[in-house]
Amino acid sequence: MIKRIAIANQKGGVGKTTTAGAMIVGLANRGYRVLGIDIDPQGNLSDGCGAEMYRGPTIYELLKGEASPGEATRRMVGYDIIPANVMLAGAEQELSQTGKEHRLREAVSAAEGGYDFVVMDTPPSLGILTVNAFTYADEVIIPTTAGVFAANGIQQLNNTIGNVRKYCNPGIEVAGILLTRFNPRANISRQVRELTEQLSRHMDTRVYGTFIRNGIAVEEAQANHADIFSYAGGSTVAEDYGNFVDEYLKGGK
Repeated sequence: MIKRIAIANQKGGVGKTTTAGAMIVGLANRGYRVLGIDIDPQGNLSDGCGAEMYRGPTIYELLKGEASPGEATRRMVGYDIIPANVMLAGAEQELSQTGKEHRLREAVSAAEGGYDFVVMDTPPSLGILTVNAFTYADEVIIPTTAGVFAANGIQQLNNTIGNVRKYCNPGIEVAGILLTRFNPRANISRQVRELTEQLSRHMDTRVYGTFIRNGIAVEEAQANHADIFSYAGGSTVAEDYGNFVDEYLKGGK
């Protein structure tokens, strides 16, 4: 059965796009059929994997009904992706009709039969694009850095998920919180992990046992339009993300 995952945090700089890209490739490397969807107008996921170098319709045209999923999908090595670019920024104003929260689900669901996973990278905001991703998703993974303000922002995100659960998608769950750019030897990191674990219990979810250490390999891979596993498979970041994908697949809370 297909699983739809939204990677979300309204705070920027927490490794959201890196996590989405690592999940897409990590799942594909384990033999799963994966569709990535970039629903962030910044288009960093699309640019990081090289999808935006190919011309054609994007998620923007798909949401507006001007392209089919097949037309908007790029075939990458091992997985597929529906890319985004800056044109998507206009969707916040243009998607104003009744049922606007369901546009993504209506556009993609008819063409998702060939996939095991759909992984979505969302904007660093809680606007209509993120709500569309939550309305379509089965679960949300929240990457966050080990900072007090980043941890506190999760509560606002959880409130938005709660509203989507109430009005648009009663089945959505928070699969877990992933600590990124984490230094296990720093006192503040350990303190914030404890704070995040308390918050996760309030949200009826968990903090993943795997954490992602910081590393320059992430920026280098993105600059070279490559995923972290093929570009720097021996790096600590690649090791951590590989362990995270395995932990995710084991499931449970």
